[in-house]
Amino acid sequence: MADQRSKYHAFRALHDRAGAFVIPNPWDAGSARILAALGFEALATTSAGFAFSIGRRDSSAALSREAILQNAGSIVEATDLPVSADLEDGFGADPASCAETISLAADVGLVGGSIEDATGDPGNPIFDFGLAVERIAAAAEEARRHPFVLTARAENFLHGRPDLDDTIRRLVAFEEAGADVLYAPGLPSLEAIRTVCSSVSRPVNVVMGLAGQTYTVKELEAAGVRRISVGGSFARAALAGMMSAAREVKEHGTFTYSTHAMSAAEAASYMLDMKR
Repeated sequence: MADQRSKYHAFRALHDRAGAFVIPNPWDAGSARILAALGFEALATTSAGFAFSIGRRDSSAALSREAILQNAGSIVEATDLPVSADLEDGFGADPASCAETISLAADVGLVGGSIEDATGDPGNPIFDFGLAVERIAAAAEEARRHPFVLTARAENFLHGRPDLDDTIRRLVAFEEAGADVLYAPGLPSLEAIRTVCSSVSRPVNVVMGLAGQTYTVKELEAAGVRRISVGGSFARAALAGMMSAAREVKEHGTFTYSTHAMSAAEAASYMLDMKR
């Protein structure tokens, strides 16, 4: 098994090389092993995909830090690939909580993770600018004590605040506070993505698979994007496949879905034998 430091260096190298790379988002160990077998070079957890798998909504209120890190740890153990984690809002409003979350994330073998500036409060969805920056600064200081790539997320566009100027202001400040990667999910256009990428000097992550416009890897790369994730969209695609099969059985009493299902032998080929 690759050790944590070698995974960290491999992960950093992906961000430093020319072009963009795709970092897909497994929601459990099994999906992680399948994605690794397909040849992806790194993985990132998805809080949404994990939440759906345990019958919860995606929110920091529904998912504890312990549960998120336990899920992330199972993904780390499933492959030799570098794994970054969706660490929600750092599981606490204060900067110290964000720092502690980074430390605990490194302890389970993660070599990266993201902290967002969303509060989880519908009445006040985004942390005030000053506190948001302090939170990233504390997380970055802790990240430097570990083999850990910190991603800072500006969440305006996911919470009804389509303010590109403020989003860029936050990302610039997060970069200055020590974040290694910058991320503003939900940007409305390729031009907005290009503007964000040209406004900062650190690698930018963009998520695909959300509702709305989609772009190719080549288009995103040309806009300056260095890393492309898919969030919970692979998990939702898997759920859509199950729903389609279940509806066929319930509504028509037929089982033709099985002709399109992955064979048991192929599924097993991706998984580990457990020693007894």
